[in-house]
Amino acid sequence: MLRVGLSGGIGSGKSTVAGRLAEHGAVVIDADLLAREVLEPGTDGLREVVEAFGADVLGADGALNRPALAAKVFGDEQALATLNGITHPRIAARTGELIAAAPADAIVVHDVPLLVEKDMAPLYHLVVIVHADLDQRLVRLRDRGLPEDDARRRIAAQADDERRRAVADVWLDNSGTPDLVLAQVDALWADRLVRYESNIRLRRYAGGAPIVVPYDETWPVQAARVAARIRLAAGGRTVEHIGSTSVPGLAAKDVLDFQLGVTSLAEAAELEEALAQAGFPFLGDAEDSVRYEGDAPEDWHKRLHAGADPGRRVNLHVRVEDGPAWNWALRFRDWLRADAAARDEYAAVKLELAEKHRGDADGFAYGESKEPWMAAATARVDAFYKEGQVS
Repeated sequence: MLRVGLSGGIGSGKSTVAGRLAEHGAVVIDADLLAREVLEPGTDGLREVVEAFGADVLGADGALNRPALAAKVFGDEQALATLNGITHPRIAARTGELIAAAPADAIVVHDVPLLVEKDMAPLYHLVVIVHADLDQRLVRLRDRGLPEDDARRRIAAQADDERRRAVADVWLDNSGTPDLVLAQVDALWADRLVRYESNIRLRRYAGGAPIVVPYDETWPVQAARVAARIRLAAGGRTVEHIGSTSVPGLAAKDVLDFQLGVTSLAEAAELEEALAQAGFPFLGDAEDSVRYEGDAPEDWHKRLHAGADPGRRVNLHVRVEDGPAWNWALRFRDWLRADAAARDEYAAVKLELAEKHRGDADGFAYGESKEPWMAAATARVDAFYKEGQVS
């Protein structure tokens, strides 16, 4: 099952995207609809709301008068917290029921207006944000009967574009006509979501040839999103962004490398299923090249996982935290960050080897061909640390 978080500001046209995904076969769970469902006449939720806010929040027909309730909670943090305490647990429980009822091969799209504000992004395999320019949003809200002053207040109360971009794996611009965003949704479904779901279900990873590209300024933000998912799946354990994409300015394959810290490889094995379900299937046991004479080979053993998302390649090395391999990866990264000459030298090696192994479909030959240079760099890394240039 693939879990997709869908969000966007009021008036962005999120419902248009959700509707198209449903047409493709997604199981769409609309948080707003569930918020209404848990406060329908006769529910315990509505009874508690009346007890908390008074009978004047009911209409003549006994149903919730939503404008009356909104007037009581808007701008009142305590009142809003009381309302959320009534509705949120019920919405969460109903959401869980609907997800559990979905088929094993479902693409579940959770439409959540406050996904960003509630820091929910790590819960999903992928987060899709629908965006529209402010003027376009105001026009849409006006057409829905919302006065402009009210619309602006509601927009200001939500997360801004910067916060949304930080969690967005996919950014859909819906500032134009509906056909434009629908075309984006169609491509997203066919090229990414369907493939991603099958990769998770079949425990496959997304691979590709080793193409070295210039440094991408968005790599750190992308890495933060992926690391949060790994950390959640691994019960809060330490996750470090390592490898070439973690070094500012360094050309690299467009692959994010991470290491996940465990106390033992037996503990790592216990995380295999949780990581696979989070989108990082297990590849196998491996051994890092022994960097220091006298080290036991087992001290350099690790378990390899990789990302299943065809739109974002990931390598995950599960290592014993503070072991020699763990520490070497951090020292090598930090050396390259601090030493511009070494960084340029390494970039040249990578470009040369990527060209040499252009037909290497999985990147293994490319990776192995770098080992002599990296092994030779060990003494330089150690010297750099001994000289106190890296703390």
